Amino acid sequence: MPILRFGFAVVRGRSMEPALVEGDVLLVQYGASPRLGQLVVVRLPHRSLAVKRATRREPDGWWVERDNPSEGVDSWLVGAIPDDDVLASVRCRVWPPWRRPAAS
Repeated sequence: MPILRFGFAVVRGRSMEPALVEGDVLLVQYGASPRLGQLVVVRLPHRSLAVKRATRREPDGWWVERDNPSEGVDSWLVGAIPDDDVLASVRCRVWPPWRRPAAS
């Protein structure tokens, strides 16, 4: 059984608008298994870390998508993300407090 750890992630870019915007701070749980529709932190091939929505399970990993189709990179461009590259599940937005909760 994996050890579950918590941490923070800061949203960069516009690929998850309108659910998330640049600068949002998220509480994430490392080692948690994603659920369909949940926001996850992934390592994209040849790119940095990103927050995406887990939309389906594939034989070779998770299919992840952006909420904003005109911005960013997702599985439509790079294919399924291997399990080892799905690093954390988003639990909630912690900053800014006046925005509605993150859709996860």
